[in-house]
Amino acid sequence: MILLKTDQQIDGIRKSCKLLAQLLDSLDGRIVSGMSTWDIDQICHEFIIKHGGKPAFLHYEGFPASACVSVNEEIIHGIPKRKRIIHDGDIVSVDLGINLNGYFSDSARTFLVGDVKPEVKKLVEVTRECLYKGIAALDKPRCRIQDIGSAVYEHAHRNGFGVVREYCGHGVGLHVHEEPEIPNYVSPFSPNPRIREGMVIAIEPMINLGKDGIIDMPDGWTVVTADGKPAAHWEHTVAITANGPEILTQL
Repeated sequence: MILLKTDQQIDGIRKSCKLLAQLLDSLDGRIVSGMSTWDIDQICHEFIIKHGGKPAFLHYEGFPASACVSVNEEIIHGIPKRKRIIHDGDIVSVDLGINLNGYFSDSARTFLVGDVKPEVKKLVEVTRECLYKGIAALDKPRCRIQDIGSAVYEHAHRNGFGVVREYCGHGVGLHVHEEPEIPNYVSPFSPNPRIREGMVIAIEPMINLGKDGIIDMPDGWTVVTADGKPAAHWEHTVAITANGPEILTQL
């Protein structure tokens, strides 16, 4: 069941999202060669607690950290570790959520560290463009969920990149994950509900430099590209209002 939010609920979700946007903005330039993925998680955890929130991902279905920190070929759900050191030329995807007074936000960005190869930098740029093209699809009259996936997939495919199919976006706001699922591609076998006022959704393209294929790692969380090439991940929480889509997780 898709949970349609009231204006009051959206306002609560908005506050959580703005706090998350502040956190992600603060990471720009702070993720540098020599630090560990555990260091990044600690920065995120301390920020959330300091500002009166709770890390939405910590212990969610057993996840052991506040942020998913995924490096290079790791697509999503990377577990922060003291021994996982960031190096010059890496890309680092940080995905996390905040529970602020019972309202949940969700957002992800991929950060460049030092001298990143041009083709990898392009991957990150195109993935971000895919996100905003997916959001723009919500502005069309009588649009549906698969209009998002169509916009994301077409842009990624046009640029020669693979699109992750096994994981997708989702509803959010009153829980970490809600219906509907929001794939980054189009399938006749996927539900395709119409976009309605009151929906709050997390749109999150996961795009691979190489092929679409993935591998779920033995730790039960980390997902990597099957060909070992880098992947990028961008995500925003978006509310559908009477005035159209509103990106909540940006300042």
